Amino acid sequence: MAGFFRQEADVSWFEEPVSSDDLRGLRFVREHAPAGMEIAAGEYGFDLPYFQRMIQTGAVDVLQADATRCAGFTEFLRVGALCAAQGIPLSAHTAPALHLHACCALSSVRHVEYFHDHARIENLLFEGTPRPIRGRLYPDLSRPGLGLDLKQLSGTQWNAA
Repeated sequence: MAGFFRQEADVSWFEEPVSSDDLRGLRFVREHAPAGMEIAAGEYGFDLPYFQRMIQTGAVDVLQADATRCAGFTEFLRVGALCAAQGIPLSAHTAPALHLHACCALSSVRHVEYFHDHARIENLLFEGTPRPIRGRLYPDLSRPGLGLDLKQLSGTQWNAA
């Protein structure tokens, strides 16, 4: 079965195959996954010790973190530093408009997850949301801060969204 995932379906990324809290289960999946398939988890983590445990137990190939869940940008940056120190890539979990600038400050970032539905919601709420250019996001350095301004929407615009 493991061979099927990698060879037939060319699966290279397996996110949250079991709960992020099941470190033994994650490690088991990681140890039995076919070569070239990365196990990623951690998007529900909320503090540095949570992420340290994931790394120390060998539960993941790629650690995920979300600044909206892990005590904001300060803790997100600390997780990024932990990943860099341990040689583990970091994947920012969704919210590309929020994670983009913080990820530019980290050397361990593999990517920022970009889901159409999350990006669509950000675009409905904010002016200045980043748009992918050939599969990459770039911060708009001409705008201050995160580069975002809250849109002023009427009730009819909200209903149409």
